Amino acid sequence: MILKDFLVKEGTEKNLAGLILFLSEQAGEVKKGFLSTCMNTAACGTRNMFGEDQKPLDKYADDVFIHALKESRLVRYIATEEQDQVIEVSGAKNQFGVVIDPLDGSSLLDVNLCVGSIIGIYPGHVLEKGTGMIAALYILYGPLTLLTFTTKHGVHEFVQREDGEFVLRHHDLRIPEGKIHSPGALRRDYLAPHARWIECLESDGYKLRFSGCFVADVHQILHKGGVFTYPGYKGKESGKLRLLYEANPMGLIICEAGGAVSDGHKDYRGITPKTIGQVTPIYIGGKKEIAKIETCMKEG
Repeated sequence: MILKDFLVKEGTEKNLAGLILFLSEQAGEVKKGFLSTCMNTAACGTRNMFGEDQKPLDKYADDVFIHALKESRLVRYIATEEQDQVIEVSGAKNQFGVVIDPLDGSSLLDVNLCVGSIIGIYPGHVLEKGTGMIAALYILYGPLTLLTFTTKHGVHEFVQREDGEFVLRHHDLRIPEGKIHSPGALRRDYLAPHARWIECLESDGYKLRFSGCFVADVHQILHKGGVFTYPGYKGKESGKLRLLYEANPMGLIICEAGGAVSDGHKDYRGITPKTIGQVTPIYIGGKKEIAKIETCMKEG
């Protein structure tokens, strides 16, 4: 079943279904830029609002999504990881707000590993709690181009055919029991409760799998079980990953698949962001792994 028919069958609200379809079409546009743009893996000489060097494909993917959304007028608000302010679309047809990490994992381009796009959809402005998000999706550009999404009615995965259509691959995905952990940050910089938690996982036989692409690592957790983390650590106790563009959309998907998320103390989706660049420690995966880190944090 193709994505359009699936959205109709599931009774997805018409304007939301149209937006999801439109966003899925941009995956093909981003992919078109891979051959020409990926040949140049050097930085552009510019930095995003987080001080990170931008690569040509970062800017290309950002331009694809922003230009398309502006032209379509399907949303009122656009916030992306590569922009330093929220864009308001004049004459918008809908009140939706979207948050986008246009190209997650771009540091892996020079070694030809998986990268992805992350998108969250709000009913209005984007500076709201993650619990207010009405849909989320990610696109994984690997050997296959995959689209995984939720509208809070299950998590569903589609694969792109040669003709560009996305076809249903997995219906109602549920995160299984598993023993994979994907830990970011240097071990020498771990805070004590986090270090104890990692020791517990390793003593219980968890295997380390960390690619450096958030989308790819969480996708693996969704299918094989376990937990991804990029914690607060020495020098960056507030964490590194972005609440709006990374944590909240992927958090919605994992929670809708029966998993859980936390900043180490609580579900971070209950946080009202003060700025579009706000960061957070992140733990995302199986419920038992999330419960264990919260216990470790309470114990200090």
